[in-house]
Amino acid sequence: MTYSWTSLSAPRFKRGFELKSVTVVFAGEKIGLPYLPPFADTTAQGGINILSGVNYASAAAGIMEVTGRHLGERISFSKQVQNFETTLSQLNTQVNIDILTKNLARSLTVVNHGSNDYINNYLLPKLYATSFICDPKTYADLLVQLYKKQILTLHGFGLRKFLLGGLGPLGCIPNQLSRGSAPPGQCVSYVNKIVSMFNDALRSLVDQLNSDYNDSVFVFGNTYGVLADIINNPNTYGFTVTDRACCGCLPMSTPCRNRSEYVFWDTYHPTQAVNNIIIDRALTGPPSDCYPVNVKQMAQM
Repeated sequence: MTYSWTSLSAPRFKRGFELKSVTVVFAGEKIGLPYLPPFADTTAQGGINILSGVNYASAAAGIMEVTGRHLGERISFSKQVQNFETTLSQLNTQVNIDILTKNLARSLTVVNHGSNDYINNYLLPKLYATSFICDPKTYADLLVQLYKKQILTLHGFGLRKFLLGGLGPLGCIPNQLSRGSAPPGQCVSYVNKIVSMFNDALRSLVDQLNSDYNDSVFVFGNTYGVLADIINNPNTYGFTVTDRACCGCLPMSTPCRNRSEYVFWDTYHPTQAVNNIIIDRALTGPPSDCYPVNVKQMAQM
């Protein structure tokens, strides 16, 4: 939720270009990708490491340029895309252009952005004016239009296979529950409602892009549905704690010993156990998890 990523991989040409999400690390492990060096390191070293992949992740980054400004320096979605363009320029000096073009078209690009635009923007009215300027539907539509602009920029670079990750039920994360605006044992319905508006708009964008660009495939990842299912049916998945974080992530704090039983690692992010479930459902799940095809099906197209 505090990162953003795009991962590219293809047979004999494994490469990761990460634009958002810790789930990417686990997904990369499942398909044989190495851990990716940060963009700053690859540029500092003259591009030596970029053949194995690059990580563009930035804590607190969002679709909106202003998102997360109260947390300090961060790299927005648009800037991450610019950094990706820099990487392509470096690759052009190391890889035959025809091979690069072919493999970019075969690569799988995963983008997961938007959580911070709610958690670290719209839902902080004392720090950001967006909730006064835009009603929830207008804001969701604005985010998706800005999102679309960046996706089309990536498409212009030669990428053709996209998994666009939807937002999870942010009204269920400990950060939002701690504000006391939901009855005990329930999620914050208002937050989940406005997040669903973004997801609906993003799924509609997937339909539009698939119609407009028949040389490409765009897929919507239903993170909300999968995570909500885990939270509502924890015993089915082996979890016992759904509303508290395993780790306080503060000085002198001690993480829980039974982290595999927790849905949330900290007040924002799911545990590795949950991320693995989300990844498996994206890789091989039905259209209700990954629409209109899952990741494995998309990789074979």
